[in-house]
Amino acid sequence: MAKILEFGTFSDDRGTLAVIEKELPFEVNRVFYIYNAKGERGFHRHKKNRQILISVAGKCTVFVNNGKEKKDFVLDSPKKGLILEPKDWHVMKGFSKDCVLLVLASEPFDKNDYITEEYK
Repeated sequence: MAKILEFGTFSDDRGTLAVIEKELPFEVNRVFYIYNAKGERGFHRHKKNRQILISVAGKCTVFVNNGKEKKDFVLDSPKKGLILEPKDWHVMKGFSKDCVLLVLASEPFDKNDYITEEYK
């Protein structure tokens, strides 16, 4: 099942720095972000690709179904990220107007890696 990771942060009078170093259980091979989102997105899982989703601004909810359990995760802080395993069918929803959702992926884009059928 997907899980939340907390990132190290360092704060002073200049602001806060969030650091992602050894927390990722995979090498990043693709980076993209979603903004100005309207409605729901996702509706898929992967064969190989692993991802971490980070709301660097605003908030959204990610519904995850791994075939055994279903759970909603709220992403509302840039100091936490949601790790999605390939088996995690997911839907991103409830985007705030200012939401910027950063995605770090283990694999380059491959349309054949997508499975669009949700678990029964």
